[in-house]
Amino acid sequence: MPKFSYTARNRSGKTIEETLEASSRKDALRVLTARGLQPLQVEETSSGRPTATSGKAATANERKARRKDLVSKLSRRERLPFFQSLHDLTTSGMSAGESVRLLSLRLQDPMLRTLCTGLWERLGEGSSLSQAMADFPTVFDPSSINLIQAGEATGSLNDVLGRLITHFTEQKELRRQLLTALAYPAFMLCVSGGVIIFILLFLMPRLETLLHSLGGKLPLSTQLLVGFSGFAMRYGLILIGAAVFGAITFWRWRQSKKGREKTDSWMLGLPVVGPFLVSQTVLAFSQTLSVLLENGINASEALRMTERQITNTQHRKAFKEATERVLEGEALARALQRTGFLPPLVLDQLSVGENTGNVVPSLKKIGNTYRKLISDQLNAFTKVLASIVLLGVFAFVGFIAFAVLSAVFQLSQSIKLR
Repeated sequence: MPKFSYTARNRSGKTIEETLEASSRKDALRVLTARGLQPLQVEETSSGRPTATSGKAATANERKARRKDLVSKLSRRERLPFFQSLHDLTTSGMSAGESVRLLSLRLQDPMLRTLCTGLWERLGEGSSLSQAMADFPTVFDPSSINLIQAGEATGSLNDVLGRLITHFTEQKELRRQLLTALAYPAFMLCVSGGVIIFILLFLMPRLETLLHSLGGKLPLSTQLLVGFSGFAMRYGLILIGAAVFGAITFWRWRQSKKGREKTDSWMLGLPVVGPFLVSQTVLAFSQTLSVLLENGINASEALRMTERQITNTQHRKAFKEATERVLEGEALARALQRTGFLPPLVLDQLSVGENTGNVVPSLKKIGNTYRKLISDQLNAFTKVLASIVLLGVFAFVGFIAFAVLSAVFQLSQSIKLR
């Protein structure tokens, strides 16, 4: 019977290196799991019969093809539900490998079950959980993988999972607030646009015919409205097509490196959008860095990972320069102060945390403050935008009513004079 050398961790976190006999690698993993061990590496050292190389190669190729197909279908949406399901099982005493195996059999969601099946196949080949997650880059980002690896190395996987769940839940809630804040103004824009199009394209031509049949000279406001309606009838489709083409062209240009840098720089200069983007950067920086440092990632690697989580290219470039200064020995608060994009109060809190040795609590406090600030900014932005849209609609509809009524009044007066 083949022998396998393995490296595993017991429930107390101690690493064990021994050998065992099993009919296959999967059987060896099952034995280790039954013993309450978490396999880190399993390799076959000797075998009593020759191996079928071509069969193994074919099986490996099939597995690679299946895994490639899985990666193309999965996305970041499966990350948080997977961590939550895994955490529920590992906190009850199950090993990570056995938890993934159970999830691959019990989960009802097809995408989550597909993800867990792919991870279990990788674990069955002797990989650790972090190594298995690395095969699914569309689901797990490098920061999550490194944190799971650190949790495996220190025996604190449950704590790492809990912090990751909290972190991604807060990010999900922020995205939900953003979408909710934009939903009402978007609805108002659609409704008002529909009303304006109806008036210009359907109501005004009929009113124009009626007013011309009555004879007389139309007021200036009515002439403007009729002219605008006629322009919309003749060139409306062309203008819409040009607007769509311009939007697509602008979007594709923004996807390029130069376009992204230019547009990010422009947005930082806008009155309302700029401060909101700064708040987003502070929140991403404080939340990500605190989670990484709290879970044992060294400072240099944590700063590099945090840099990749900053979406604005101008802020990311500035943070990269600050990271290089920190690696040269400069204090983080001082290095970030040179960039000029962080608010002074944030720098003061960070400096106090560095001086007292409490960087992580300071970062968490900054994150909590800016999470509330972003929520307030979104609420204020929603109210202002909704008010602007409503005022615009009311003003346009009022102008239409004034133009129509003034025309009817003037034409009725001219009829009486006859």
